Amino acid sequence: MEKLFHIYDRALLALSRLAAVIAGLCILAVAFIVCYEIVMRGLFGAPTEWVLEISTYLIIAAGFLGFGVTLRRRGHIQVDFVVERFSPKVRCVLELCMTALSVLLFFVFMTESTDFVLTSYEYHKLSPSILRFPLWIPQLPLVLGSGLLFLELIRQGWADVLALAKGDFSEFQSNVADSAERRDD
Repeated sequence: MEKLFHIYDRALLALSRLAAVIAGLCILAVAFIVCYEIVMRGLFGAPTEWVLEISTYLIIAAGFLGFGVTLRRRGHIQVDFVVERFSPKVRCVLELCMTALSVLLFFVFMTESTDFVLTSYEYHKLSPSILRFPLWIPQLPLVLGSGLLFLELIRQGWADVLALAKGDFSEFQSNVADSAERRDD
């Protein structure tokens, strides 16, 4: 079971890294096209009509594609001032319960966003701008990002189950002194 977990973990790590690189490239592209807009508007008096729309699509794509890698790095905001008072085993169980709820939530989000994208594709929905951009393209990162987050949640839950089975709660050890120091700062 652990060997299978490590294979899954490595494959998902590769996918998460790829999504993070694509998200970073989206942010970089936004920086370049916004600079282009500034130059065109400021120096040449020729504003563009496409920069706002494309940069919005790219920012949304970057956000959704970054969900999975952020979860892997435990970068999402957590309020843990109550949970940190519990034993590591209880924290592990609570984490597993929250992961299970999150899996259900993002499964629903993933399936609904997939339906949303497929509907846009099937009915050839276009953006209401001058670009007339096919909407399924900028909507696709919703599916990919939520799918990656869903897979990362499965990985996290699986890791928590393995930790419970082995009785290894080292990941759930909290350093109360460090927490107190952070609150005092």
